[in-house]
Amino acid sequence: MNVVLLSGGSGKRLWPLYNDIRSKQFIKIFKTYDDKYESMLQRTLSQIFKVSNAPITIATSKLQETLLKNYIKTNVELSTEPCRRNTFPSIALAAAFLHDLKNIDEDEPVVVCPIDLYVEDDFFIKLKYLVNLLSTDTNLALIGINPTYPSAKYGYIMTSTHTKSDDVSYVKSFKEKPDEETAKKYIEDGALWNSGVFAFKLGYVLNKAKELLGYRLHSDLLSNYNSLPNISFDYAIVEREKNIKVLRYSGEWKDVGTWNTLTDV
Repeated sequence: MNVVLLSGGSGKRLWPLYNDIRSKQFIKIFKTYDDKYESMLQRTLSQIFKVSNAPITIATSKLQETLLKNYIKTNVELSTEPCRRNTFPSIALAAAFLHDLKNIDEDEPVVVCPIDLYVEDDFFIKLKYLVNLLSTDTNLALIGINPTYPSAKYGYIMTSTHTKSDDVSYVKSFKEKPDEETAKKYIEDGALWNSGVFAFKLGYVLNKAKELLGYRLHSDLLSNYNSLPNISFDYAIVEREKNIKVLRYSGEWKDVGTWNTLTDV
């Protein structure tokens, strides 16, 4: 298993605390057990290292490359976009980086996580169970969060089962951020919050890159990056894939992307 962390965003929803140069994942805002402070990036890396020895690659933008190199003292690889696009080109570039430059086999499972999750350590233990769901009839595997209230802030995963006792379900469809009344109905139907964490076999995304972007080699993607479509992985791949399973998670989870969530944590 390889882990790819997405760290290309600027955190503009949290302006003026964060901006393009001082992105949210680098600011030390979380208090540690020894009364020091750590950043989102430090917290996420330390949590993964606690429970897994999986290699980590950070997919980032050129604007953050120097800062990351100075910031990270551990053995973490960087896949750097020459310019900002969206999550599908970024993930495709990272996949080609792993295959072409790091000689990772196409059958290797890859887990993609946002850098700005706020979770407990046991969330990352779930990653090894997530990759075990990948098979001939499952091209993508997602982690879905058991909702604690009808939120209009998150996207929803509609499942094939309506009971909390089912740890794994097939995915029926995805719903964008609804109003609270609609969210209540989704939850009654067994829907889960979309955590933005998913797994695939490396060759799957390389083939999708060739099909949808026109390139699968790292050198080709890199040299043509500024002409690639600005399209999210969710829209290009996830919402169009028929063979998806979701793994339910019931622990603490927050997407630290808004002022309300930031003050909560």
